[in-house]
Amino acid sequence: MTSLRSFLILLVTFLLMHILANAATCQDCFVHSRAAYYPNSDDKGTETGECGYGIFGATINGGDVSAASDLYRAGVGCGACYQVRCTNSNYCSDNGVTVVITDSGSSHNTDFILSRRAFRRMAQNTDAANSLLALGIVDIDYRRVPCTYPNKNITFKIDENSNNPHYLAFVIWYQQGRKDISAVQLCETQNFECKLLDRSHGAVWTVTPPPSGSLSIRMLFSDDNGDETWVVPVNNIPQNWKPGDTYDSGVQVNA
Repeated sequence: MTSLRSFLILLVTFLLMHILANAATCQDCFVHSRAAYYPNSDDKGTETGECGYGIFGATINGGDVSAASDLYRAGVGCGACYQVRCTNSNYCSDNGVTVVITDSGSSHNTDFILSRRAFRRMAQNTDAANSLLALGIVDIDYRRVPCTYPNKNITFKIDENSNNPHYLAFVIWYQQGRKDISAVQLCETQNFECKLLDRSHGAVWTVTPPPSGSLSIRMLFSDDNGDETWVVPVNNIPQNWKPGDTYDSGVQVNA
């Protein structure tokens, strides 16, 4: 009898630990929070977001973008995608909207400050969207989801302040999948010597001075479970790179 009781206790303990572990690592679970919207912007996002995307940060994902508070994570959260749905059944749709993080900010204990366009897209219809805007701040549920950009490869945009060959800064466009870009290396394609880049702010990566010659950018994609993958683009950055230029990596990452 004692052995049976001990076995049942161990079984129940194991099941509880399994349930708690799954709950702690559930990628598809929604988290409750609040969201506001940019009150003084047009329908799309801001061109001056902390992620450093510039105009791209206002128009990516059709303008369905957001600032984040804790989810900004000192810039690591830039480019991440979240499904955000408001919870008022009178106004809100079931699916809500998918937004890309392009900025840092909070308002009245919110996790998201959406573009007007994204805020309206949480609603069931036009009248409901106007009602949501009138509320200003709403209760939401959110979860991280993979970013998808059909027919788009990861792209590198050279910052306007870069100065070849002394200083190189760039941002990464069309970050795909559900993982973070947690580190970036820049390698000479001739001798394969690499430098680990600094995240100066947001999604802006810098190095002084950059390696010479044609350059290969290596990106480390990682998640909360410790899964890490180095991705090496097919295409290199040419030796004569220029500020303001964009370079197609030739790769998509759907992890």
